[in-house]
Amino acid sequence: EPLSGAQLKRLEQHTYNASGRSLLEPPLQYYWVWLVERTPLWLAPNAITLTGLVFTLVPSLILMYYCPSATEEAPPWVFLFCAIGLFIYQSLDAIDGKQARRTNSSSPLGELFDHGCDSISIVFVGIAACATVRLGTNPDWLFFCSFTGIFLFYCAHWQTYVSGILRFGKIDVTESEIAIIITFLLSSYGGTRIWDTKIPLLELELKTLPLAGFLGGTVLSTYNYFRVILGGGVGKNGSTIAGTSVLSPGLHIGLIITLAIMIYKKSPTQLFENHPCLYALTFGFVSAKITQKLVVAHMTKSEILLQDTAFIGPGLLFLNQYFSCFIDEYIVLWIALVQVVSPLNHQYNMD
Repeated sequence: EPLSGAQLKRLEQHTYNASGRSLLEPPLQYYWVWLVERTPLWLAPNAITLTGLVFTLVPSLILMYYCPSATEEAPPWVFLFCAIGLFIYQSLDAIDGKQARRTNSSSPLGELFDHGCDSISIVFVGIAACATVRLGTNPDWLFFCSFTGIFLFYCAHWQTYVSGILRFGKIDVTESEIAIIITFLLSSYGGTRIWDTKIPLLELELKTLPLAGFLGGTVLSTYNYFRVILGGGVGKNGSTIAGTSVLSPGLHIGLIITLAIMIYKKSPTQLFENHPCLYALTFGFVSAKITQKLVVAHMTKSEILLQDTAFIGPGLLFLNQYFSCFIDEYIVLWIALVQVVSPLNHQYNMD
């Protein structure tokens, strides 16, 4: 539903508030400052943000075309394209805010647009990274990695909704992106099957190394986020910035992940195992919309309501299974994807 007059007023009064720097950010700042100084003043910050998003979407979609079940091989140029695309996205994502300040065009709507693009790009990059290490050979790990990325992104904004400050850890998005770029480059050199190679003495597949790194980062990030969330908010009596329960945003992401797990495990046609990229995309877009809803709630200091049309798609998949899959699950999955990305539903219109 549209924002009220009071919400619009609070949105206008919102100011970006962040703290913390990751390990690689300080040295990269020299490059980012150099880059933004060579950016034409007429180039709008939102155009920079959107261009960066395109450079994650296009390479990732090409990789998904070649590796729909995250077990296939793709031409080396595809992985190289993914690496270059992610580097460009990282660079542009780092300078769009600088360009806004440089041109005196900073605005809450620009921040909202930036977070919206980030919530979409993390879905595509996460799926592409999983396909790159041929994670489809282990569906449970593929599911964990696909959904943990969107969960952590949601948690980053959940703790912001609680504390009013977007916090960055020592190991954060920048480090994750660099690690994924290296992964893309290795697959470009040796193909996806390089990750099936056994590590001498350990008798573990090479893909275990990035998985271990991802698992460690997940534990660290989850601890940091929930330390803030459970530590109490800036609102009255330790509530959120909107004066609501600090646990209230957990209902949304909890429902998404619960539905995703149930549909994955109960599917008689092994829907996720056969179509992991499509499955992760569908639920990723649902999460992106709910995350954007949380961002809007934070910026307008408003309550985040549970009901949302984004849940229709997952609901259809669940009901279809409940009624013994009287419609082909693959068809319902496509319907769910179209429903959540349709212009009438997946839009950033402050709902």
